[in-house]
Amino acid sequence: MMRVLTMLALCWGLGMAAPVLAQDGPLRIEITEGVVEPLPYAVPSFVAETAGAEEWGQRIAQVVADDLNGTGLFRQISPQAFISQVTSFSAPVPFPDWRAINAQALITGAVSASGSGDLVVKFRVYDVFAGQELGSGLQFSGTEDGWRRMAHKVADAVYTRLTGESGYFDSRVVFVSETGPKDDRRKRLAIMDYDGANVQYLTDSSALVLAPRFSPTGDRVLYTSYESGFPRIKVLDVGNVQSRALEQGDGTMSFAPRFAPNGQSVVYSLTTGGNTDLYALDLASGGASRLTSAPGIETAPSYSPDGSQLVFESDRSGSQQLYIMPAGGGEAQRISFGEGRYGTPVWSPRGDLIAFTKQSKGRFHIGVMRTDGSEERLLTASFLDEGPTWAPNGRVIMFARETQGAQGTSSLYSVDVSGRNLKRVRTPDGASDPSWSPLQ
Repeated sequence: MMRVLTMLALCWGLGMAAPVLAQDGPLRIEITEGVVEPLPYAVPSFVAETAGAEEWGQRIAQVVADDLNGTGLFRQISPQAFISQVTSFSAPVPFPDWRAINAQALITGAVSASGSGDLVVKFRVYDVFAGQELGSGLQFSGTEDGWRRMAHKVADAVYTRLTGESGYFDSRVVFVSETGPKDDRRKRLAIMDYDGANVQYLTDSSALVLAPRFSPTGDRVLYTSYESGFPRIKVLDVGNVQSRALEQGDGTMSFAPRFAPNGQSVVYSLTTGGNTDLYALDLASGGASRLTSAPGIETAPSYSPDGSQLVFESDRSGSQQLYIMPAGGGEAQRISFGEGRYGTPVWSPRGDLIAFTKQSKGRFHIGVMRTDGSEERLLTASFLDEGPTWAPNGRVIMFARETQGAQGTSSLYSVDVSGRNLKRVRTPDGASDPSWSPLQ
């Protein structure tokens, strides 16, 4: 059946101009240029298949809806508009009733709870106008304490079936939690679900901490600590919240660490003899190798997804700019040439874009460019936006925004790579330096 899609999703790529006109077969949001209208969908409360599971069914359906609504790609139809109610997960779907309220997608689910605190969640996704299921049903098992994660997994699967893209909801963010006045700001590491839920603190506020970065497997975090009075790199095991310092030479300052994609080495900045260069540390042997030797400050390194290249910031040209070089060291090529200063570059998980912070004409911006520096695009502008980090699927960027004034506070925001759907990520206190984990 040939059906014309009445909406186009967000412009994820730069310079893409081919619109989606039609497709055969199941419903699919094509991620291309522009936004005409978010896809209307319905998600009734998941059916309780055991006694005591009603509340879990309501909670899980709500988190699924919150995840999808938050992308800007989907519009939830109010349950008050439903003509039919889903009372059995296995019952046939009365598609005409859902077409009547213009639900283009329908998500149904069921929850069973055991007396020992275990949950089983299953779900299906339907193309309402085609009258068919998208893929086959799936189920997830876990404990009641992990119900939110199961909901995120459902939302990821739904997102993938409706867009063809991998999801990002079952992920976490490590960040710096900030409290106290601006002239006496207390900072400690914290971790949370991508949407701000389940905040846990990983360090106390006795020492200044900066720039946490997840390992490729999400089980460790690198960060810079001022516990000794000088910046030193530490690595923390997220599971047992134990940290240790990485070995560097005496009389040096080390900061801005980041794991290699294979998790076996770390790239970082080291200041010695009045110069700051990039070094790589092999975690197994403890051996370090120098990667740059130019005069000036080289910092904020980030690997390409395949580990073959590094992007970093340097003032070797007289102003803060972005450079790319081989991961093992070698000649660096400048890629930023716009007006202003560039910093904190981060390579997209897809390998196609680099996100960065730009300062120009008294304003700060989060932007993206191609890996050769072309097609630069600024996504935000404010008094102070900085420190971008990519969602696992490379479609959303989270960053820190600080408000102006003596009492200014820092908060986390997210934006998609088209510059649309800017929104604040709620945290209990001020927050900065986010780092997005891979999918759990």
